[in-house]
Amino acid sequence: MHDEHLPADRFEEHRTHLRAVAYRMLGSLNDADDAVQEAWLRLSRTDTTDVGNLGGWLTTVVGRVCLDMLRIRRTRHEEPLDAEHLPDPVITSETTPDPEHEALLADSVGLALLVVLESLSPAERLAFVLHDMFAMPYEQIAPIVGRTPQTAKKLASRARRRVQGATPAAAPDLPRQRRVVAAFLTAARGGDFDELLRMLDPDVVLRTDGGEVMRVIRGATAVAGRAETFQRMATLCTVHPAVVNGGPGLVNTLDGNLFSIIGFTVADGRITAIDILSDHDRLTHLDLTAVLG
Repeated sequence: MHDEHLPADRFEEHRTHLRAVAYRMLGSLNDADDAVQEAWLRLSRTDTTDVGNLGGWLTTVVGRVCLDMLRIRRTRHEEPLDAEHLPDPVITSETTPDPEHEALLADSVGLALLVVLESLSPAERLAFVLHDMFAMPYEQIAPIVGRTPQTAKKLASRARRRVQGATPAAAPDLPRQRRVVAAFLTAARGGDFDELLRMLDPDVVLRTDGGEVMRVIRGATAVAGRAETFQRMATLCTVHPAVVNGGPGLVNTLDGNLFSIIGFTVADGRITAIDILSDHDRLTHLDLTAVLG
């Protein structure tokens, strides 16, 4: 079937799903859009007359494109690979639904999870994303990674252990999470070290990305020790509550200019992760109209 017999609207039916797959694979909204566009170009050049499941075919194509992109990234680094930058956050309003972004984050892919996915090998990441997040059978995953179904299953299992061990499950109650973040802000404005310490999980992780290599601080005492930094942010910036990757977050502006985005992961009433993106170049490319208007 040539492109004149396959209108663009048939491809559009699958675009949101394909973008969601690519975002989980790549952690970059721009790269995800590039991968989806490449899938469209390949479709337009391919006779798909005998393709019975167009969605599955397109997902396979996007998977292969993402795998190639991840492998190119990997060649630039030595093993083992740790995440060097925070993934792109998806920002939505606390009050106004955003169907497109909600579809992109249908299974609440938080920043903490995406950071862990960055540390997986390309094949592990693909097997985990396609099987655990999108229920693709191992028999369909195997040809994409060039392995047997049994090996694809092992790749996903290995990835699953890494993910489960590094990302505590966030509380499902978003209003309760927001209250924890509000209390954290109150403590930050007052420079209250003890209260900050009380709000933090003992194993909390603070990740900050200002454009250079991401800095990581672990442990409640060390993170609470940044009380002066939190106090400056909370008092000097205008704080706009937001939803960041399905969890509580803040969009901060300074003198009307975008300053930073903070995503929080909250579990059992305490903050388990704080992710701060302040890279100006990346901030300017994010869609923040839902929060800033």
